[in-house]
Amino acid sequence: MKDDLMVVLVTAPDRKVARLLARTALEKRLIACANLIFRIESHYWWKHKIESSKEVLLILKTTRRKLADLEKLILRLHPYDTAEFVALPATKVTKKYLKWAQESLE
Repeated sequence: MKDDLMVVLVTAPDRKVARLLARTALEKRLIACANLIFRIESHYWWKHKIESSKEVLLILKTTRRKLADLEKLILRLHPYDTAEFVALPATKVTKKYLKWAQESLE
């Protein structure tokens, strides 16, 4: 269904970028909620080397019908060459939370 809840993971280089992404997505009603987790440490492959960096993890709640527009927004505003955008379907959501999320995106 187009109103199914999706959980999107995005990493950002710092608080300023994370807050900008969250606020802009909220203002455009592309997400119902953003959780920002500060001070994570990411380890990853980049240009054939193992790298690590401090980042902020955004956990964004949206619906399937808003997903493509959210992805475009994140990729447009994100400073990384290869921004993380991983969308996961929420397989179990309470009716009340889903209703709130859907109403938040109207």
